[in-house]
Formats: sequence, C-alpha cells, structure tokens
Amino acid sequence: MHRATAELIASGAAARALKAGDKAPSFTLNDPEGNPVSSEDLLAKGPVVVSFYRGVWCPYCNMELQALQATLPEFEKLGAHLVAISPQTAVNSRKSVRQNELGFPILSDAHNDVAAAFGLRFALPDYLVDLYKSLKNDLPAFNGDPSWTLPMPGRFVIAQDGTVLYAEVNPDYTRRPEPEDMLPALRRAATVSA
Repeated sequence: MHRATAELIASGAAARALKAGDKAPSFTLNDPEGNPVSSEDLLAKGPVVVSFYRGVWCPYCNMELQALQATLPEFEKLGAHLVAISPQTAVNSRKSVRQNELGFPILSDAHNDVAAAFGLRFALPDYLVDLYKSLKNDLPAFNGDPSWTLPMPGRFVIAQDGTVLYAEVNPDYTRRPEPEDMLPALRRAATVSA
C-alpha cells in the first residue's frame, strides 16, 4: 500500500485535480435512498462542501466522515451544504451513514465519473488489486463496478457561481485536512453571496 501511495504521489495526479479558481463540474448523483441530488440545486441555496472518499471499508475515510459531521453545524451556520461522494453502492452508503451517524448525504458516484470530472479518479495497480483481493476487500462488490478505480481523497468548497474556493487533494489516503481548514473559504463565500 505504501508503494502504491508513493507511485500515485510521484505520478503528479493530484496536480491535475481541480484547484481553487477552477469551475466545478455540475453533477447529479443519487443519495442512499435513490433520490437524485443536484449540485446546481444545492448551489442555488448556498455554497457546497464536497468530500470525495473511498468507501465504508476505509478506516481513514470513516474518521474523516466523523470529523466532517462534527463540523457540520459550523458549515450550516455559514449557509453551506455538505455532501460526501463515494463510488460505493447505495447499500454501502447507507451503512456509512448509519455507522458514522451522519446528518449529511453520501452520494453514489458509479464508475467514479464525477471523481474523474474533478480529476480524482485513478486505477489501482495490479499488485494492489491482488493485495486487496487477498484481504477480502472486493472493490467491485463494494462499488458495483468492475474497474478497480478509486477517487483520491479530496475536499472542495464551491461558491454559488460554481467557482472552487478551496481544494485539498492528497494522494496519500492516510492524510486528511481538518474540516476547519475550509471555514475561511466558506466565510468568503458567505460574504460574496450576502
């Protein structure tokens, strides 16, 4: 796993992801109950915080979701909506919501298409696929997709006009920023829309 992370870092993939100042792509994804959630509808109400994560099977992702949940009241005070996006199936998203006691939706990004639009999708190298299989971590079953792709963990604050105000992408899945790091960007967004 360390080798794969080092190779992903060396590939420069994170440098190709969306950055502050870029326009975020519009998306519509289903929540765990099958209801469509549109980024345009969310942005009509205020800024949006988007967190891409690997799945319920990833302990680092679960810790991140819990940290985001703890910061959710501060996001809401600033008029922001929070969504998490994962390639996992709706059943696994429901498990993530329940297990982490989340008050925000997890959206299913089949085939990591939205992650790709944000510049986050990558294919696991064969040796890592073999390791995951030996650990009974069957991504095709978790994700309902045979591709063995994942998103690099990424967080974005998107202003109501679709501009990315904050972007944090790290190919090292063990390192995540503090949710509070996004608050200055959300304060700026609140000032602009006021």
